[in-house]
Amino acid sequence: MKKAIFYHAGCPVCTSAENDIVNLIGLENVEIIHLGNDRTKIREAEHAGVQSVPALVTPTGNVLHINFGASIEDVKK
Repeated sequence: MKKAIFYHAGCPVCTSAENDIVNLIGLENVEIIHLGNDRTKIREAEHAGVQSVPALVTPTGNVLHINFGASIEDVKK
């Protein structure tokens, strides 16, 4: 099964959401991408439909935006 992808930027809102996601679905079921540390993944996140972080992209391609932390435009700066 394809993993979900959790995109975040490292802010307190993002890290709290990351912990909850990992506890809910398990680390083996989700790839964690910190866009502040891996800026090369920003384009990939945008292509997937991520407009703000934290966001979870499900294996079927649905984007779940979680408790607004930062817009993807802010992450680019």
